[in-house]
Amino acid sequence: MPHPIDPPNEAYKEIRSLQRGIELLRCMNQAPGGISTTSELSRMSHIPRPSVKRILETLRLCGLVRPTDRDGQYCLTFEVRSLSEGFIEEEWIARVAAPLLRAYVKPLMWPCDLATLESEFMVIRESTHRFSMLSQHHSMIGTRLPVLDTAVGRAYLAACSEEQLENILSLLRLRKDEIGERARERKEIDRLLRSTRAAGYSINRGEWSDEPDFSAIGLAVKSAGQLIAAINMVYPNASVDTRAIEEKYLPVLKELAQRIGRDSEPWFAHPPEYAPLSTRSASPA
Repeated sequence: MPHPIDPPNEAYKEIRSLQRGIELLRCMNQAPGGISTTSELSRMSHIPRPSVKRILETLRLCGLVRPTDRDGQYCLTFEVRSLSEGFIEEEWIARVAAPLLRAYVKPLMWPCDLATLESEFMVIRESTHRFSMLSQHHSMIGTRLPVLDTAVGRAYLAACSEEQLENILSLLRLRKDEIGERARERKEIDRLLRSTRAAGYSINRGEWSDEPDFSAIGLAVKSAGQLIAAINMVYPNASVDTRAIEEKYLPVLKELAQRIGRDSEPWFAHPPEYAPLSTRSASPA
């Protein structure tokens, strides 16, 4: 069913190339696995094949698509999710994650955060630091957390597919700082992720340089088969033994992650279907 489009504002001329780029992203989203050839995309979008090729190369430079091993074939990258996450997350976080995190303040006692991936960082979208009597932090929402040094980041990376993981690491490797250097140590990253997968959760024992006095346990959150977020529980190194945390609180934290994932399914089980912006033949760009 075609989605409604507001009538054009005559004061502004439409940007035809932008319209076509969005159309191609929609077509690729409908293709199996997000993979399609330039010929198939031309047929689906009614955009001439030379223009399709030029637009795809622009999208490639933006990190949203990449060529496959097959000549003339492109696939969506993990980064394309960032185009829609903001809208979806605001609703499911407010209606599902936030109430559940608040409900678990008493059984978990220690403060928890829920974070989602934005580019190469995990960003805290909801937190119980303001509710937990044991919290020593404030104003955590919006904080950017490095994926390799924090519990939520490691939990998220360990739950990624190989393609998703490589896309994230590729972005990190472009950095000229310590984060970029770490991202280039693939053997160490693989060792860290193997141990995280084997345990079923991640541990940060004061390894984040910004918070050396605090540790955290992290778990990935999945909904309808999709990786959507990660949660953690934060505690001071000197006050709590990690083994005691694992024995007493980890089962509760796992239950929380599972409930967030299950109750979020209405937002992730049925992705929207898009109709073409136009079914008329288009002239070359």
